[in-house]
Amino acid sequence: MSKSANKSTGTPATVALARTGLPHTLHPYVHDPRSRYFGEEAAAALHVDPARVFKTLVVELTSGPEPLVTAVIPADNHLDLKQIAALSKAKRAALADPAVAQRVTGFVRGGISPLGQKRQTPVIIDQSVAAAPTIFVSGGRRGLSVEMAPDDLVRATHGRLGTISRPGLHWS
Repeated sequence: MSKSANKSTGTPATVALARTGLPHTLHPYVHDPRSRYFGEEAAAALHVDPARVFKTLVVELTSGPEPLVTAVIPADNHLDLKQIAALSKAKRAALADPAVAQRVTGFVRGGISPLGQKRQTPVIIDQSVAAAPTIFVSGGRRGLSVEMAPDDLVRATHGRLGTISRPGLHWS
């Protein structure tokens, strides 16, 4: 796997990942602007199981130690808001407004990465990440995925694992 980003795919996410020195591979693909389900689109374009493609969601918390966290879950699952609230020691959790997510991370919806965020939020990664030797996350723009080992994603994001998703599509 490559250790660096090239100029045509350089984003804050790929630059941050390259700085870690962790092995990874960039996978650009043609993004369909009509697509609403970005993780599924990436899985289809890259010809990989959607369970190996992880979507990144920004979550607002009520009465917790942090106002926002980043959830990383399989593209073929949906976020369990009660679980992420409990893991974050918050009363409630809700998906952040896309404008808030963009302002905090510096990435647009469908291109939000857990890597290289403008203001890094705590990252919670669904424990199912360990089921595959490599997984795919957003490279910081629509049409760019990063393939890497699950342990390396945890290391690069200073993330923690938890059960934060459940089967089902198109809810979050």
